[in-house]
Amino acid sequence: MIDESAMDKTLGKNLPLLFKKKVSEVPNYTLQAVKNKSGVFVRYSYAQVYQHVIEIASQLKKLGIKRGDFVGMISDNRREWFITDMALLTLGAADVPRGCDSQGVEIRFILNYAGCQYSVFENSRQLSKALENVSEIPNLKTAIMFDPADDETAKKASEAGIKIVNWSLLEAEGAHVTKDEWLSIENEMEQTQPEEIATIIFTSGTTGTPKGVMLTHDNYVAQCEVCHTVLGLMQSQDLWLTVLPIWHSFERAFCYMVVALKGGFAYSKPVASLMLQDLAAIQPEWMCGVPRLFESVVQGIYRNLKKNPPLQRLLFSFSIWFGKLFYRAKERVFGLVCRYRWYPRFIDVILWILPYLIMFLPHLACEFLVYRKIRSCFGGKMRAAISGGGALQKKTEDFFHAIGFNILEGYGMTETAPVISVRNSKTPRSNNVGFVFPSLDVKIVAQKDGKIAGDQPLKPGKKGLVLVKGRQVMKGYYKQEELTAETIDKDGWLNTGDLGMLSYDNELKLTGRAKETIVLLGGENIEPQVIEKALNQSPYIERSVVVGQDQKYVAALIVPDSVNVIQYAEENHVFYDDYDTLLKTTEIQNLFRSEIDRLDNAKTGFRACERIFKFGLLSATFEIGREINAKQELVRPKIVKLYKKEYNALFK
Repeated sequence: MIDESAMDKTLGKNLPLLFKKKVSEVPNYTLQAVKNKSGVFVRYSYAQVYQHVIEIASQLKKLGIKRGDFVGMISDNRREWFITDMALLTLGAADVPRGCDSQGVEIRFILNYAGCQYSVFENSRQLSKALENVSEIPNLKTAIMFDPADDETAKKASEAGIKIVNWSLLEAEGAHVTKDEWLSIENEMEQTQPEEIATIIFTSGTTGTPKGVMLTHDNYVAQCEVCHTVLGLMQSQDLWLTVLPIWHSFERAFCYMVVALKGGFAYSKPVASLMLQDLAAIQPEWMCGVPRLFESVVQGIYRNLKKNPPLQRLLFSFSIWFGKLFYRAKERVFGLVCRYRWYPRFIDVILWILPYLIMFLPHLACEFLVYRKIRSCFGGKMRAAISGGGALQKKTEDFFHAIGFNILEGYGMTETAPVISVRNSKTPRSNNVGFVFPSLDVKIVAQKDGKIAGDQPLKPGKKGLVLVKGRQVMKGYYKQEELTAETIDKDGWLNTGDLGMLSYDNELKLTGRAKETIVLLGGENIEPQVIEKALNQSPYIERSVVVGQDQKYVAALIVPDSVNVIQYAEENHVFYDDYDTLLKTTEIQNLFRSEIDRLDNAKTGFRACERIFKFGLLSATFEIGREINAKQELVRPKIVKLYKKEYNALFK
């Protein structure tokens, strides 16, 4: 239920005013930390970044960008992105972002569909994608380059009638902004109303044409007003390590929240080895990441462990096992267990207080010998990390719990800008995706085949379709009124398409995706994500795709973890010529059969119809823009099409 009392109503009516207010409060706090060419982090204060925003806004205004314009932003996360974003919002314009992993056809569609006359490009490679077929971008007249364009790309742009402007030139000329120009820009800032569009984010989707989600200033401000309720451990001046694609609303919303909470962010890359180096250098207190990133970190720790002497490996393994056991007791003693059926929490305390006390001293020993050393890999100051954009694997979550690392799972969607729920940093209960944000109302209703079968809210613990309502819900899909009406009903409830249930403490648990339910020939409904989540716990499985629509049984296409599979082959003296032939050997086929049977069986809670009958191993890792989208979600119809031969072999 929406809680007005939890909202900070002092932030302002739009994002630039929110930023301006925080600049006046903490002008000398660090807002951005960026590595220079020598690899050393350089810090920029709130006042410095605000000055950059005003200067860039003044130059964008001179280029002709005005209120109501849609401006493309084809770039990955970097210092200039935030400055340009704020500058555009200051002018009353809206950006239309996309990452550097996007294909040319996708970029051209987005720029043309939104009617962008101006677009920012990170480098020549991104602009060249747009220039592959200039007839598809007839509106584009000006390309603003973060990195200067090379001669060949500049020539192609000129021939297409597109003017190139270097961001560095805007910076240099903006440094001479006059007092009157400064005041004019700030006056423009005041004119922006809460309901005005801040961005149009085109979702990758799993099928069909990308949908342009229109998000307003108020969609983001609503979250900033309540983020302190779940990020209670955050203090002003805390630094966040930012590694995710900034064009996606998950990372972007948290950047705005960081500003609202007077923190800052340091820029890194979503590569485990590089990220760990940056964590050691900058020592942030927070970070956001996708589940796969955290899984990679854990796998890296285990790989490095194998280089240690046997005694150290034994101590490590025991400590992790014991840490999981201790955390289980701690959860119950301190009320960190979700209640999907009601019972008084003091029963847990009575049953678990003695085991907790018995394990406390041995746990302190493990803390001194093992846990704190592992946590030091994250810089030594980390208060919590937030995982979003997909389901966090239980084995990964259990590992972090065992070492005393606070990892919080969140949930959202682009259409809700995007945060729907996040675990409270002070009381992070497992087996859910967090407390519902106070700025949103969530209800679970009965459903059939992904369609609403009743509008009355179900009781806690009852599974149904997740509906949300509130200020965070999008303005609609750009130029798609009918689709908007299908997604948001007349009372403002948005159908997320997700299945879930609420706990008795207003925490949300997801149980599947209604629109991705597999229906077998026998009529059984199968939730593929639940099975995939179980299979992905195997150290030998990087990704799995459960298939079987209109078939007699379910099967799986599996991308093996090549490092662990090759290591297994070497340790077990499996002979092979190359990686492709290795996957076909009897030993490896038997390995995966045993892993699947170990994780997908009656004891782990799966029905007979949910057992993987056949599987196929794919040698290539899934790529963004191909098998997965930028949110790391499986593009299921495309996967079936790409691997049609392997798919057909599963059902012969």
